[in-house]
Amino acid sequence: MADAKDFLFEIGTEEMPSAPLNNAVKQLGTMIAKGLDEAGLAHGEVRVISSPRRLAALVANVATATDEVHEVKRGPAANIAFDADGNATKAAQGFARKFGVAAEDLVRREDTDGREYVFAEKNIPSAPATPILTALCEKTIAGLQWPNYRSQRWGHEHATFVRPVRWICCLLGEDVVPVSFADVTSGNTTRGHRVLGPGDHVVASPAVYEQVLEDAGVLSAERRREAILAGIAEVEAARPGCHVDTPKKVFEEVINLCEWPTVLVGTFDEEFLKVPHEIICESMLTNQRYFPIYDGEGKLTREFVVVSNSKPENAERVIDGNERVVRARLDDAKFFYEEDLKISLDEFRDRLAKVAFQEKLGSVLAKSERIEQLALAIAREAHLGAHLAADAARAAHLCKADLVSNAVVEFTSQQGVMGGYYATAMGENDEVAHAIRDHYRPRFAGDELPEGTAGCIVACADKLDTIAGIFAIGEPPTGSSDPYALRRAAIGIINILRDRLPIDPTSLIEFALELY
Repeated sequence: MADAKDFLFEIGTEEMPSAPLNNAVKQLGTMIAKGLDEAGLAHGEVRVISSPRRLAALVANVATATDEVHEVKRGPAANIAFDADGNATKAAQGFARKFGVAAEDLVRREDTDGREYVFAEKNIPSAPATPILTALCEKTIAGLQWPNYRSQRWGHEHATFVRPVRWICCLLGEDVVPVSFADVTSGNTTRGHRVLGPGDHVVASPAVYEQVLEDAGVLSAERRREAILAGIAEVEAARPGCHVDTPKKVFEEVINLCEWPTVLVGTFDEEFLKVPHEIICESMLTNQRYFPIYDGEGKLTREFVVVSNSKPENAERVIDGNERVVRARLDDAKFFYEEDLKISLDEFRDRLAKVAFQEKLGSVLAKSERIEQLALAIAREAHLGAHLAADAARAAHLCKADLVSNAVVEFTSQQGVMGGYYATAMGENDEVAHAIRDHYRPRFAGDELPEGTAGCIVACADKLDTIAGIFAIGEPPTGSSDPYALRRAAIGIINILRDRLPIDPTSLIEFALELY
């Protein structure tokens, strides 16, 4: 049995984007474990450690050499393996080839069942770990995949990676494992935080790697997550009843934007609270990765959380800089909203004539006209009365108008939401405004249904029109593709009809097709 030592393989780079870094983290551990297993190197747990500037695998108890192996495998019966003249048959030759030996090296002997078989025997000598690890690391760097991201080249090198590779730290115990990639060769040093621990830092062995990183201002992803959550908990505890909104996607990205996170609180001007909170929050979340703070009544406050990549003693300067940035971003959002209020939804709707719904199905304006007719048909089918039918028709008439507004062009996820605000500003009643706001619901599994009946009607009409049109042009979803999300739309219709509008959709489907 060979000795065992801990193994470290770190790829140091320029700052990597969050999504490809997370994807690489999932790949790296699997690739290293699989490579060690295939090479016959015994090993313990494989851990992946990452930060914006590094991707590392830390493997416990890697054998310093493979075990010597003596393999014996039974093949076909001797009378099948050799002909009457003692020559190897195709059966024997195929068995020998599969096992990696020559047919003449096969051994004949009797097995426990009393019959004579041929046996293949092979001795595989022990091999040192270092050359195996060198080959595995170089193969792994080149083999990491970066879906949806273009790899980069740097200097005069032809090798590519998601960001330029600047250093490689590779150790088996205290010994450097030679690894080369592009213009970089491995050593026993890592690099710390750009400000808190700049320059090279010696890693004496894999066992001290994480401590060296921490001393140089770098925490693992797990530690960064814990630090951010603890900081947010302190913010909420200091503001009883308040809640920090941390959408999962943005939160995961923030973890990968820093190496030494510090949670800080900034503020913006009172005037921005007059702007719909949805675009204020989206501006902060998507543009700056700031987390908004809501009070106990669910209203947006002037405060927001910043995760700084620095230590607390730098807080005042960091907060000031981020407040300057957020002020400019929110000025843009406020400008878009105020400019949109100068234009009526009916005028926005007219502009939809120049916006394509689908190449073969005409404009969004034509779609909104079909939605309006479908909404009236649904209201009649449900026997909802003239007043509610009129509200549904009016909401259907205006439901797509905000698609060409400044705010929705800038913040696309707020389609419908902004239309609801603009409808209220125009003097439309709450049923119409809420129907416009909600008609994209349910947007995903578990999402809420539209709040009001008119919203349910418009949502069904919109989804039904899309399904009918895409099926009419012969592009239904397949087993592997549903580019127009027709399954999601169909499930949404079913949920609304089941829970809120108990009507038979058969005649509505026929009418939707007739409208095309």
